Amino acid sequence: MYVACSTLCFGRQPLEQALRMIAELEFGKVDVAVRAQGPHMTPEEVAADVVKSALRLRIGPGLTVAAFKAEFAAPDAATFDRQFHALCKLARSMGVATLTLPSAPMGTDLDAEVKRLSYLVRVASTNGLVLTIPTLVGTLTESPDAAVALCERADGLGLTLDPSHYICGPNQGRPYDHVFPYVRHVYLRDTGRTPDKMQVRIGQGEVEYSRILTQLERHGYDRLLTIEIVDTPDQPFHVPSEVRKLKFLLESLA
Repeated sequence: MYVACSTLCFGRQPLEQALRMIAELEFGKVDVAVRAQGPHMTPEEVAADVVKSALRLRIGPGLTVAAFKAEFAAPDAATFDRQFHALCKLARSMGVATLTLPSAPMGTDLDAEVKRLSYLVRVASTNGLVLTIPTLVGTLTESPDAAVALCERADGLGLTLDPSHYICGPNQGRPYDHVFPYVRHVYLRDTGRTPDKMQVRIGQGEVEYSRILTQLERHGYDRLLTIEIVDTPDQPFHVPSEVRKLKFLLESLA
C-alpha cells in the first residue's frame, strides 16, 4: 500500500503552493481534488484546456498525481458529459489509475443510479481508469448495504472507503466489513461519533487504522491510502502537523 496526500489538506493555499507543501512533507503521491466549488482546479477548467491542467500538476519528479477526486455541478447532462470525458482524458495523460466521484443523493432510485454509474464506468475504463464512489454521508453510499449493491450491479465499479462517514454518519459505527471486497481506494483522517467531530486530532478519534489495513490486506488491496484532513478556517488544530502524524502512522502500518 502507498500513502498519498489530498490537495484538500492544503485547500487554503493556491494549487501550486499546496503541491509544494505536500512535496516538502515527503509524499511521493498526491490525490488531486477537482471540484466545481473547489479551491484549486475545477471540472470546467479541465474541460477548457486539458494540456494546461496537466502542466499545472507537474512540479517535479518527486511528486506524481496518483488519483483524482471529482465533484461536478454541471447545469445540464451535456456539460457534465463534456467535463467528465475531459477529466478522464487528463487522468489518462498523467497515468492516473483511479477516479472518485460521489454517488447520487439519498432517496435516488437505485436502478437509475446503476444505469448512470454503469455508463460512467464504461467511459472511465476506456481511458484505463477505475471509477469509484466514496462512502459519503448524504449519498446512497452512506448505507454500506446500498454501497455494496451499487458495486454488484454496476460491473467494474469500485468503492472509495472513507470510514469517517460510517463512524459519525447514520451508520454510527456499526459493522461495515462487507464493503471491503469492493474497496479500490481509501481516504483517512481521525473522527469521532458525532458530525461535529468529523475531523479530530490523530489519536483522539475512533478510526481503527490497524484493523482497516488488516481487512484491506485480507482482500488483496495494494493501492493508495490517501490522507484527507480537509483544511478549513474553523479547524481547531494545525492541519499540516496532523497530516505528518498520520503519514508516519500509516507508513509504519502499511
